[in-house]
Amino acid sequence: MTEGAMLAPHTTPTLSPARVTTVLRILVLSTFVVLLNETIMVNAIPRLMREFEVTAAAAGWLSTAFMLTMAVVIPVTGWFLQRVTTRTAFGLAMALFLAGTALAAAAPAFPVLLAARVVQAGGTAVMMPLLMTTLMTLVPPQDRGRVMGNITLVISVAPALGPAASGVLLQLGSWRLLFLAVLPIAGAMAVLGRRKLVDIGEPQAGPIDWLSVPLAAVGFGALVYGLSGLGAENAAEALLPPPAVTLAGAVLVGLFVWRQLALQRSSTPLLDLRALTFRHFSVALALMCLSFMALMGAFILLPIYLQEVCGLSSLQTGLLLIPGGLTMGLLGPQVGKLYDRLGAPRLVVPGAAVTALCLALFAFTGEETSPWLVLALHVALSAGMAFVFTPVFTSGLSVLPPHLYPHGSAILGSLQQVAAAAGTALVISVMSGHAATAAADGADATGALATGIRWGFGIGAVIGAVAVLVALLVRTPPAPPQQAEAEPQDEDGTATSKAAHTPT
Repeated sequence: MTEGAMLAPHTTPTLSPARVTTVLRILVLSTFVVLLNETIMVNAIPRLMREFEVTAAAAGWLSTAFMLTMAVVIPVTGWFLQRVTTRTAFGLAMALFLAGTALAAAAPAFPVLLAARVVQAGGTAVMMPLLMTTLMTLVPPQDRGRVMGNITLVISVAPALGPAASGVLLQLGSWRLLFLAVLPIAGAMAVLGRRKLVDIGEPQAGPIDWLSVPLAAVGFGALVYGLSGLGAENAAEALLPPPAVTLAGAVLVGLFVWRQLALQRSSTPLLDLRALTFRHFSVALALMCLSFMALMGAFILLPIYLQEVCGLSSLQTGLLLIPGGLTMGLLGPQVGKLYDRLGAPRLVVPGAAVTALCLALFAFTGEETSPWLVLALHVALSAGMAFVFTPVFTSGLSVLPPHLYPHGSAILGSLQQVAAAAGTALVISVMSGHAATAAADGADATGALATGIRWGFGIGAVIGAVAVLVALLVRTPPAPPQQAEAEPQDEDGTATSKAAHTPT
């Protein structure tokens, strides 16, 4: 098979509006379930430490391993989604998630629970790119903002509900309820999906470059692991020094990029980096990474601040943070409609500015700050992010030709994990360093921590200010890729598929 045939886009079946809506709803609801699980264990860490007699650092691996698995699997999804049917990809993702959830619910020992989280993450890593690729294939450009806004509602609300849901379930009984409650819902979505989903496009058979797979897995895994460990309290005592792991990961990712560029000239790359030749996509990618760094930094600092400085319980903290997640989610559809009317710049620039301002105001909080003020700032921060994420995802992916949708989604997902780890490491390192300095200067434990947290938010505000500058470069795609951008920039982007019907 020639390279041109390999890179030809999927042919999209003609679907009725009702059928398109059904397909997207199944994928969105399934994604909601797997994303809810990602944060549902936040409040269970202390109980797991007692039951399994493990340290806090060991228990933290339940989250770290999930993130690492996502970083390892997502780069491969661009290749994978082009070579299997939609129903096969969905079935594999849900089967992995269900197997991991069932194993976690019955886990007799901590290593088994950790392995179960890895299996769950494998399914989650496939679901997000599958959802984005299907959306970009089925929905015509003029309606993508509205549809992406509806998806943002679900994607934003799920992680926000996780900590609160876990708090309620832990009040009712064992930590195993966290998995037993999710299992039947995920099972129902899997059965419904297998019955109702249709295959979007035809799989494209082709070889896989086996050198690229370990380079991507070890490179992205080491980079995320190293960045995550840079800010940890016991980083100096780690068996693998985080700075060395980070450097090794960066080198391997560099080799992976070099390998993909070489394969683009002679064969089929595992991750097609030609998506980065589209300026709109590259700018959107940069803004997404900066915004995600700032957001993840804030999400890490806020629970520490509310519990350790303000004295709130874990359940109270989860409940206080829910309105922000709901705000981001509920604004998603409205922002999507505005995007279809006004374009990206008029939404992204104000949203990035509000985000940077809120992070700057968080830098002035202290021991006497009212939790209600924190709630208001968090809601405003979430609203600002809603005006950034929906237009950025929509405008960034819209400029790509259809055969690059899976690769564009994989690039976004991979760098999102790296940005999350980098943002977390940066703010934790700044917080720890300044808290230690304040303690050495005579501040009590709470006051020293509050000082460190303020500095952490300050760094987030600086990142937010840089994001505002990048937001000024965002433009609305002038035309569908098959008409304007795809042909002159990529000679392999031959005939493209016709847009499907608009979902209602």
